[in-house]
Formats: sequence, C-alpha cells, structure tokens
Amino acid sequence: MRKLLCFLLASVLIFSSVSNLAQTRAQTRNAAPPPIKIVVGIVIDQFRADYLVRFADQFVDGGFRRMLTTGANFANAAYVHTPTYTACGHATFMSGASPSMNGIVGNEWFDRSTNQRVTSVSDSSAKLVGGKPDAAGMSPVRLVGDTLGDELRFASAGKAKVVGVSYKDRSAILPAGKRPNGAYWFDANTGNFVTSTYYSQSLPDWMQKFNRDMRPDRYFGKKWERLLPAEAYSKSRPDDASEEPTGNGRTFPYTINGGEPTPGVRFYNRFEVTPFANEELVDLAKAAIDGEALGEDDITDLLTISFSANDLVGHNYGPYSQEVQDITLRTDRILASFFDYLDKKFGVGRTLVVLTADHGVAPIPEQVKEMGYGGRIPNRKVPDAIEAELRAKTGEGPWIRQWVNSNIYLDYGIAAKAKLSMNEVERIACDVAEKVEGVAACFTRSELESRTYRDTPISRSVARGFFPSRSGDVILVPQPYYFFAEIPGTTHGTPYSYDTHVPVVFMGASIVKGTYHEECSPADIAPTLAAILSLTPPSNAEGRVLTHAFK
Repeated sequence: MRKLLCFLLASVLIFSSVSNLAQTRAQTRNAAPPPIKIVVGIVIDQFRADYLVRFADQFVDGGFRRMLTTGANFANAAYVHTPTYTACGHATFMSGASPSMNGIVGNEWFDRSTNQRVTSVSDSSAKLVGGKPDAAGMSPVRLVGDTLGDELRFASAGKAKVVGVSYKDRSAILPAGKRPNGAYWFDANTGNFVTSTYYSQSLPDWMQKFNRDMRPDRYFGKKWERLLPAEAYSKSRPDDASEEPTGNGRTFPYTINGGEPTPGVRFYNRFEVTPFANEELVDLAKAAIDGEALGEDDITDLLTISFSANDLVGHNYGPYSQEVQDITLRTDRILASFFDYLDKKFGVGRTLVVLTADHGVAPIPEQVKEMGYGGRIPNRKVPDAIEAELRAKTGEGPWIRQWVNSNIYLDYGIAAKAKLSMNEVERIACDVAEKVEGVAACFTRSELESRTYRDTPISRSVARGFFPSRSGDVILVPQPYYFFAEIPGTTHGTPYSYDTHVPVVFMGASIVKGTYHEECSPADIAPTLAAILSLTPPSNAEGRVLTHAFK
C-alpha cells in the first residue's frame, strides 16, 4: 500500500511538472513582443534604387547591407505620381497620400489668391526661431490631412513624441506632420539649426547647446577626399568628366571653405553639398533623441531624418559621377554607425527603421547625348511659344501668369475678354507645346478635372499629382532624358523610372526579412507602419499595407 501511494504521489508530481512546463512554453509563445521604443523614418534625398545594387560590394556590413540582409526589401518600389520633387516625396512618405490628396504639388507653386509663388512650407504667420532675425518661418499648414506621427500623437493622448530633422525645411517639416514635438532644419545665413514659431517661441535647451558646440564650423577647411582608392571608382564616370559643372570644382579633393577666410554664408552653403553635412545631421538626430527623451518609455516615438546632401551632390555631378558614388558609400558608413548607436541605446529588436528616397534623378543630358538622345529644353521655349500663339489668335495678352515646375497658369480674365472658354485656351496651349522637341505630353486642367484624358501610365501619374486649387491649367511632361532647364548639372521631376524607382526597406522589430519584387510605392510605408503599430492610417492614405514586411 505504501509503495502504491508513493507511486501515485510521484506520478502527480511528474504530471504537474510537465503541465507547468507546457504552460510556461505556451505563455512564452503567446507573450506579446516588447513594445517598439522608436520608429526611425529615413529619407535619402535623391537616392535611386539602383545605388543599392551598383555599389553593393563596397558597402560595410552594418549599413545598407544590414538592411538588405536582415530587413524586408521591396525592390520594385516606385512613386506613382508626377511631379517627383522633394516636397512631394516627403509629404507622401508619412502621409501615405499622393499630391492629389495631400495637396503638396511641388516644392513651390503659384497661389492665385495672393498672386505670388509660395513654397510647400511657407507660412506668413510664422517667424524663424534661432536663425536670421525677423526671417519668415515655415510650417506644415499647406499639407492637407495628417501623418503617421499625428496618428501616434492621437492614439497616445499626446504622450508619443515626434521629431523631424533635415537640412531642408520641407524635408524636416512635412514628414513630421501637423503637431510634432519639433521640426528642425538648417539656416545657411547663420550656420544654425532652426525651427519656427509654429512649433515653439524658442529653441529647446538641447538645440541651443548643439548650435553652440556642434557647429559645421568644425569642418571648415576640411578636404572631401575619396573614401576608397581611386581605382575603386571604376563603376563611375571619370573624375574630370566634361559634363560636370565647374562652379564648385569637379575633381577630388574638395576643400570645404566656400572661398572664405572664416566660416560664413558661402561656406555654410558649400558645406551642405558634402558628405560632412550627413555626419552633422546624424549628430543632430542623436542630440534630438537624448534632448527629447525619445524611446525612454513604453510609448512608441517617431524620429524622421532626411539626408539632403545626397540631393545637392547629385544635382551637381549626376548619378554616374564619382562624387555620387563616394557620398553613397559614406552614407552607408554613417548609417552603420547610427544603427549601432540605436542598438546600444534601445536594445536590439526595440527599434523599427524604414528607409526610402523622395525621388531619383536623370543622368546629365550631355552624357545621354553621347548615345544619341535626350537634352535640355530651354526654360522659356514652351511658354513663349504658347504666349505668341494665343496673342496671334486673339490679339490679347499677356496670357501666362506663371510657369512653375512644368505647370502653366493662364489668365482667366484675358480668356473672358477674348470670349474664349478655358477649355479652348488650354487646348490651343497644348497643341503648341506638343510640337516642341522634347515634349512628350500635355494635359489640360479641363481633362484632368473631368477625367477625360486618355488612360496611360503617364496620364495616371499626372492625375495623381494634380490638386485643382494649386496645380496649373496646362501641365507638361518631357520625353525620357529631357527636362526643362538650362542650368548645368541635372534634375528630376518626371514619371520615368530613373526618377520614380526608389528603395523601400524595413528593418527591426516585427519585420520579416526577405526581398520582395511585387509592385509597391513609398505611399505604402505609412499604412504599413500604422498596421505594425495598430494605429489608424493617416487620414488621406491611399497606400496599402505591405503584409510581407511584418509578422
């Protein structure tokens, strides 16, 4: 009897232990992952998707290579709107909306109500804080709808913290949304990072300290040398390529002083066109994390960072230059260091990073002409031809009020005086424009508003970039490898792959690694982040959730 009791007691103990172990394992499996401390949204201004392939063998392990091997890489991401400009891409990034929804139709446009050009972030009610005294301030008031950061703030009753930083005002302001804790950008008049009275009446203490202790002045007179030996740049054009402009020199090394004996406005402007500006920006991002106590509780915060120097270098030297190759490699190293900092600061698996670009860039036309096509369309050629034709037909004028970013704004009063409908005037203008060499297509306000245009990839792209109260009456699209400009260097803005195809890569908490080739867009980033964070998507979001990206 005693043996039987001992056996039964032992059986109960064994069963209980096994049951407890199974329960513990089940709880472990079902336990919620630790909260994401911080989402870091990174935009590299003017960064084509092919850079991640072309220079891949020269990346270090911790930067782009880490993102591509441990993250979710959407290799077939492209913008679906035209124009592809900085403000448009940055507005789309965290709103998930195209210009037709978020209202940001360019870096600037013509405002009929005030009869003047406005920028995407100009705000007559705001003043600059921390920069040139009495200078105009900036804000997101022209952005229609909200962003992921605003939804974070809504969902947390204002406890989530949101900060945007960049060298360009629009690149700091638009991704951060309507009511972030702060947005900070560079003022080349003073060498300070600044904000505006829309956000605060004074710079926070941490930013004032940064402006005192970490000024770009520390780079004055430094040489921008190639990062690698000269033979490593065989992927790119010769260093002294004839199509590169000579204004800032066109060969390594570059001495960064702006031609001044001491740091001043010319130096600060020149400094922005170097990889050292990206180093400075990461230092600012770290200062913002510490100063605003980002990621220090269990409420997810958001930091947006936009690297502007890559765009300025690309405009000057073109996508196949050694300068672009070098700043890409240096950006890779800067990101590797920053990702290491995030790991140490918050712990591996407690951050979520997403990387994209606001647009790509065309090759320099003189380079493409070597293959027998492409070119520059003189900036006044089309509007002058339209003006001449309309005057000849009506005896009235001037017809054109403004010509901004391939948009022509016509004078409605002159049309009424000439007893012509705007539909007729727009059609005459397009007939003229489409005869100019290098023009691929012309769209009228009437057909865009009524959706009577012929359905093509280009027309759909233009329609997604059209916002009635801000866009022009006639919108032009150049042929591939053409653009409207006479200045040296190159630019972007078209619906073609070299301008639209950009990276979209997620890395970190909740992300499933892999390379995905389905068609997608940077407009999908905000809805995907909203799904990961269990948030309502931004109000105007058109993008879809990239379900492959997360678990």
